[in-house]
Amino acid sequence: MDLRRVGESLTVKFNSQFRAVALAVAVSVVGNGSFAQDFEKGVNAYDRGDYQAAMQELLPLASQGNAVSQFILGNMYADGVGVPEDDKEAVHWYRLAADQGYASAQNRLGYMYSNGKGVPADATEAVRWYRLAADQGYPYALNNLGYMYANGKGVTEDAKEAVRWYRLAADQGDASAQYTLGLMHDKGEGVLMDHKEAVRWYRLAADQSYPNAQHSLGLAYAYDRGVPADDKEAVYWYRLAADQGYASAQNSLGGMYKNGRGVLANGKEAVRWYRLAAYQGHRNAQANLGIMYNNGVGVLADNISAHMWFNISGANGLEKAREWREIVEGVMTQADISEAVNAARTCMSSDYQNCR
Repeated sequence: MDLRRVGESLTVKFNSQFRAVALAVAVSVVGNGSFAQDFEKGVNAYDRGDYQAAMQELLPLASQGNAVSQFILGNMYADGVGVPEDDKEAVHWYRLAADQGYASAQNRLGYMYSNGKGVPADATEAVRWYRLAADQGYPYALNNLGYMYANGKGVTEDAKEAVRWYRLAADQGDASAQYTLGLMHDKGEGVLMDHKEAVRWYRLAADQSYPNAQHSLGLAYAYDRGVPADDKEAVYWYRLAADQGYASAQNSLGGMYKNGRGVLANGKEAVRWYRLAAYQGHRNAQANLGIMYNNGVGVLADNISAHMWFNISGANGLEKAREWREIVEGVMTQADISEAVNAARTCMSSDYQNCR
């Protein structure tokens, strides 16, 4: 999991609440309106994508010790916007802001250590920075600290402690933490298994358009887990996540169209959704496409294409797809098998941009 993007993206658009807090910080540090005006100009330039102007306004402020400006410069170097991407320089600015106790910068510095970006990877140091931000109640750091405990990174693995940190973040409305709490209740990790409680957390995150949670809520409705079974409701949630490009939901939605659950059966629509997920490397969707080609559902029957998708799915780790590939080989000529193998190689080497 990319911890930087647990609940927070690197490129930040600054909302009115952030601006009010940041301006208060600017005035408290320097004590004059001119400084605050320059800061506002810099943030406005950053938001409209004029990164050269943002750098011109914010660099002097950052050099004078303004933590928020330092944090923004760190983002610019980490993202490579307005400046060449430079993780070491990003770390430099994040550290300056973090050393002043700025929670957002502490969280980002934790990410840099966790992922070895601009510094040698050091999970213990990552935990230290996450904890400093978490101790200020910063929700993304609370969530990231939960992840570290859940996976034993920089700390002893402890599911109950992970749940504690996730809950602190979730109670502040962090969608990623809410989704993860749902998973932990579904699996009984660190808490008693409770599908209804899982659904409650999934719904909170899904209502924030978090696609993972929307898909999990769809699964709950599809399989009578924590809510009464309702295929139409399952399709509703699958579609919301699938429309955001979430591959697992696209695959699930394809299955609903294939089997006529919650929608009229439609092989072509099933193939369309399977294909969208398959092109993202989703191995189950790739195997499902193979089945559609093998059976001629939604597409013309085509053993070469079926073999290609089974082969790709198997290469991506789905053992059952390898068995299906061997079965379809039994009705193919050596020339057809060779063509299918070449097609699979071309498809994968092009990152699914050139597939038959």
